[in-house]
Amino acid sequence: MTNYIIRTETENDYPAVENLTREAFWNVYVPGCSEHYFVHTMRSHKDFIPELAFVMELEGKIIGSIMYYRTSLTDENGNTKEVLSFGPLGILPDYQRKGYGKALMKHSFAKAKEMGYDAVVILGSPSNYVSSGFRSCKKYNVGFEGGIFPAALLVKELTEGVLAGRQWIFNDSSISLPCQDAEAVADFDKHFPYKEKLWQSSQEEFYIHSHSVVAL
Repeated sequence: MTNYIIRTETENDYPAVENLTREAFWNVYVPGCSEHYFVHTMRSHKDFIPELAFVMELEGKIIGSIMYYRTSLTDENGNTKEVLSFGPLGILPDYQRKGYGKALMKHSFAKAKEMGYDAVVILGSPSNYVSSGFRSCKKYNVGFEGGIFPAALLVKELTEGVLAGRQWIFNDSSISLPCQDAEAVADFDKHFPYKEKLWQSSQEEFYIHSHSVVAL
């Protein structure tokens, strides 16, 4: 865990990042995946933040990637606060569960704070992120309209207490909308080597997390 390099993504990295994202997410949440198409399309969206797109290199090979975009929160008085979300945090399968993802997040959090951002809100599996400081959205009064607090909506304050004392509604970006076009995803996937789409238990775990809410 000491011989890696984390640096800003360049255009020359795009193919490697898209491929590692596909490898990292294939069959994890659904049969196949769309995360590599998300990475491909998000770079041209107005909410994408290229200064917070990082790759991790190990012995000259790109093994990880994280990419950020702007989202926002609205409080009970209608005031809007810009926050961050990150797109697929991808680590090649052979390097997963070894601390590389945590190292990428830690590096990116520090850079985000230097840029003036003070909170990160994501949709993800709690088991992947609570050890890096994310907490249930309910603990920060951050939810969806109607007082809904999804179990998969996670919050990390980069500046302690910045969200305290108010109730917040999370406003997601439209950046992932292209991934809803199944035909476009399938066409893009044809540029990669064939991989079989299969069911595995992690997909049921994802369904449970993504359809669960935190009760009062």
